[in-house]
Amino acid sequence: MPLARSLSITSLSGLEEWDEEFDLEDAVLFEIAWEVANKVGGIYTVIQTKARLTAEEWGENYFLVGPYVESNVRTQVELIEPTNPALKRAIDKMNSSGCKVYFGRWLIEGSPYVVLIDVAFTAWNLDKWKKELWDNFSIGVPWFDREANDAVLFGFLTAWLLGEVAQCEEPPHILAHFHEWLAGLGLALCRQRQLPVATIFTTHATLLGRYLCAGSVDFYNNLADFNVDKEAGDRQIYHRYCLERTAARCAHVFTTVSQITAVEAEHLLKRKPDIITPNGLNVKKFSAMHEFQNLHAQSKNRIQEFIRGHFYGHLDFNLDKCLFLFIAGRYEFSNKGADIFLEALARLNYLLRVNHSDVTVVAFFIMPARTNNFNVETLKGQAVRKQLWDTAQTVKERFGKKLYESLLVGQLPDVSKMLDKDDFTMMKRAIFATQRQCQPPICTHNMLEDSNDPILTCIRRIGLFNSSADRVKVIFHPEFLSSTSPLLPMDYEEFVRGCHLGVFPSYYEPWGYTPAECTVMGIPSISTNLSGFGCFMEEHIADPSAYGIYILDRRYRGVDESCNQLTSYLFQFCQQSRRARIIQRNRTERLSDLLDWRYLGRYYISARHMALAKAFPDTYFYQPHDSETAQGFRYPRPASVPPSPSLSRHSSPRQSEAEEDDDRYDEDAEAEKDRLNIRQPLTLPSKKARFLHGHCR
Repeated sequence: MPLARSLSITSLSGLEEWDEEFDLEDAVLFEIAWEVANKVGGIYTVIQTKARLTAEEWGENYFLVGPYVESNVRTQVELIEPTNPALKRAIDKMNSSGCKVYFGRWLIEGSPYVVLIDVAFTAWNLDKWKKELWDNFSIGVPWFDREANDAVLFGFLTAWLLGEVAQCEEPPHILAHFHEWLAGLGLALCRQRQLPVATIFTTHATLLGRYLCAGSVDFYNNLADFNVDKEAGDRQIYHRYCLERTAARCAHVFTTVSQITAVEAEHLLKRKPDIITPNGLNVKKFSAMHEFQNLHAQSKNRIQEFIRGHFYGHLDFNLDKCLFLFIAGRYEFSNKGADIFLEALARLNYLLRVNHSDVTVVAFFIMPARTNNFNVETLKGQAVRKQLWDTAQTVKERFGKKLYESLLVGQLPDVSKMLDKDDFTMMKRAIFATQRQCQPPICTHNMLEDSNDPILTCIRRIGLFNSSADRVKVIFHPEFLSSTSPLLPMDYEEFVRGCHLGVFPSYYEPWGYTPAECTVMGIPSISTNLSGFGCFMEEHIADPSAYGIYILDRRYRGVDESCNQLTSYLFQFCQQSRRARIIQRNRTERLSDLLDWRYLGRYYISARHMALAKAFPDTYFYQPHDSETAQGFRYPRPASVPPSPSLSRHSSPRQSEAEEDDDRYDEDAEAEKDRLNIRQPLTLPSKKARFLHGHCR
């Protein structure tokens, strides 16, 4: 079915402004998710980065609710006494009834309050609560699914907490925002028990959608035809699917993170989302003002040091003409597009070789997989590199001392006598240490299932073995990056800054934080029109590729055509000059305002207002969004980009020859024009009282 663009409540200029002076003193917000102070996946990033803005809006009336994980609490949470009287009574009552509920501040930006519930401590209630779940919702959860059992415990405990708060003497207007199916049961219980709680459910990805896409089905062309109950049952996730669907259908307001996920949810969860709530970032954290180019150079140098060690003995390429590409994320070989990325790299390798290009591409795969240790050959490479550096430093000190002494007595040094026999012996020993009989390793770790690993199997098929003849090298790092690693001692943000291009050709990506993080750090990226981020950028930017945002067509093209398009993007990116890449990074970084929570957080605010109005109609009023007045805005091409006689939908990333004219590009002038273009749609129309408090009407 066609994914036609509907009325855009994600159109920044189409969303009217509400009264920002709205009184929230008699309302309290609980945001509930399994990833509160518990890093598991991308939802952790959503909640963590959004917390500062939400805390500023709600102040002392904002509480995050999540599971108690002792290892996380020790390093991330400061436990304190509850400050809200109603919440303190609720926590005390639950603790006296056999629960363990903790209160504290999450030590992140904004320092929000957190309520952490020890799920395991109340596991003795599991059978009773499962029976209640079956009696009220006809959902049975098998005993062997630990994750679903945790969801049952967490759901009943959060509903218990909200019920206790609602039963206090002067209860506030409670708004509860639930994220994902793991927290969704609490929402359904609130509605079933008729608690005075306004509810929001946000799905960041549907369970069934992720499973179907991983099974290599033609997902988007058959959305309307799936027998969802059968598909969920065949994959043994029917109980999880029922929990997710129940939460979506019970919520006062249902939201998703992107338009493409909204279409998916409408067919799989049988409810059309009320509002699209795109994911943002705390841009201040990533933005380095005018220094981000310097940060890129510093991080690139550290990656080059790793490359020197990894390819010792085969370092026959110029690192100054070496481009670093990367893909990162959950290890879902097809969903994340690692399959077509590898195929495109093989084709790129052929193009670079037949065109006798002097550019070398190093492609990193940062995807955590099951390993048992570091690869010995990889560790040896870094040790050899360090040994060579130490040798060079020793010889340099000896040479410098002799040179200094010769100049001190007024004599020109005899270069042939500057290095003695010991120096030559030391250097020869170092040179012999660089001799290598095998090719540089593909994988930095020892894989537990090497023969069945999808990435390694594909690499064997396409023949990219890091040989000297290859212009494309591949490095698989099956572990999250860490600044304490003995191999590549860099955290993820620093690594991204040092790369030249992020490649994320995902088939299933409800939003896509990885390309968004690249954007705010000024790193160009390749996304797809099946990712929420890619669709969002296509909707709001007239020519995304001019800003370093390349959108791969995986919706209307076959796999082979998409792979050819990706190869074309990569090859033309390799043809860019260094100066063209610097200009492009400047443009990419200017889009960061578009992804700031200070703008995208408005959709969450609108969803909260809608939920309060539905739950408490006598107190709150919400005027629905008028689709007739919504007018989307598309950012124009950068002023310095020469006009094209035929601007195609998928424009080329290749810079024109006119770009090489130094008089053509005035960085300061273009930056000012682009910033004005970007900020224009974010200045919303004059205030209208779309949302009024009851006593003000």
